[in-house]
Amino acid sequence: MSFSAAGSAETVAARPAALIQLINAAIAGLVLLAVVSIFTISSSLLASWKIHYTATGGGFYEKLHPATYFMVAALLLLAIRNGDPVGELGRMFSQARLLLFYLICWIWLLVQMIATGQPFTVIIDTFLLPLLFSVVLWQLSGPQKRPILWALHLVIVTNIVIGYYEYFSGHRLIPLSLGDVVLLGEWRASALLGHPLTASGVVAAYVIALVFRPAICPPVMLRLFLIVFSLASLMAFGGRTSLITVLLILGSAATFRIFRLLRGERVSLLTASAAICLLFVGAAAIFLALDSGIFNKMLLRFSSDKGSAMSRYAALNLLSHFDWHELFWGPDPVRAASLQNSVGLKHGVEDFWISCIVQYGILSTIVLTIGLAGLFTEILKRAAGAAWLILLLVIIVAASSVSFSSKNIQLAQFAVLITLLLPREGPTSRALRPRGQPRLVRAYAWGDA
Repeated sequence: MSFSAAGSAETVAARPAALIQLINAAIAGLVLLAVVSIFTISSSLLASWKIHYTATGGGFYEKLHPATYFMVAALLLLAIRNGDPVGELGRMFSQARLLLFYLICWIWLLVQMIATGQPFTVIIDTFLLPLLFSVVLWQLSGPQKRPILWALHLVIVTNIVIGYYEYFSGHRLIPLSLGDVVLLGEWRASALLGHPLTASGVVAAYVIALVFRPAICPPVMLRLFLIVFSLASLMAFGGRTSLITVLLILGSAATFRIFRLLRGERVSLLTASAAICLLFVGAAAIFLALDSGIFNKMLLRFSSDKGSAMSRYAALNLLSHFDWHELFWGPDPVRAASLQNSVGLKHGVEDFWISCIVQYGILSTIVLTIGLAGLFTEILKRAAGAAWLILLLVIIVAASSVSFSSKNIQLAQFAVLITLLLPREGPTSRALRPRGQPRLVRAYAWGDA
């Protein structure tokens, strides 16, 4: 009798633990699906599947990216995991209060878009998805993140391989389009990321993570191969801004390192020999590539910008067509779209802040910028120092392209890259770890945890 009662009590006690384990596995699986989809399912791919993601028409469910559905489901499972949804959500945001401030700024923008009759689904994927990724990823343990990290490396390398294939073969897997117009003469590769500039930004951030965070990388030779392989692919993707930014960052880091060596910093003979050999091999490879004409198309991008400078001048000129009341509170969406088309900016304003002023007004642009500053402050608090370099890349990309001012998932991609590839293990990161999870000793990438 007593044995039976004891066995029954053990079964009852084991059920919640087994259920929580199952929920944790489901959360990690949903995040894995979200990470894979955010780097493989672009708006162009959705359009080729006849899904009205950016096009007019279709149901509401077609207007959200699959990653958003996965992350909302993961957040809901996190909330109900311990049987106290309100308390769990309160704990998450109490440990990252600037995220709550960012959410308030996002709600401000949401109310404005509903009041002006604009499609508010634009700001869900663009600005809410990074918050969902950040909150959920910070709750995962090292073992849960390990397969997600492997998947992230795999999908990025896959995109780079596809980019090389598209560049050298001239065959594009997914047709590149601007609105309803298919661009047939575009040589720049886009792979599964949907657009050359998006692909360039992702690969540039990946290169920065590989170079400045050796602890998260594979063995030295494989790491060096990935750095060279990824950096050279920027010539195939054709992103001038990303390429120049990465080269300036790497050049500045190399100069600083040389300066420290000249001041007497000690370095092993093996390291010095390997660096000299790699320097000569790299220089020879660059000259051979230039001599063979492989990257002539990219070099022509620097001599002929095909109207990029004029489009930026037109963006500044566009603001002069609005009075101060419109600029401050936001112009009428129909009038703004009409003026944008009339000055030759049908496919977007190539500056995030100018585009936001045209869409939402100066006040909402300031609110959104402050909110984004809060979001990245929380992200950088839990990231390694190299994350600041990726943030610099984000700011440059935002100032030189349509970027986050249109409906896309590029901001979420940067948030995922920083959070997963550049973690910092310390008091700040431990604060967000759910109770009962062990302390991580090593960086959790490429199978280390």
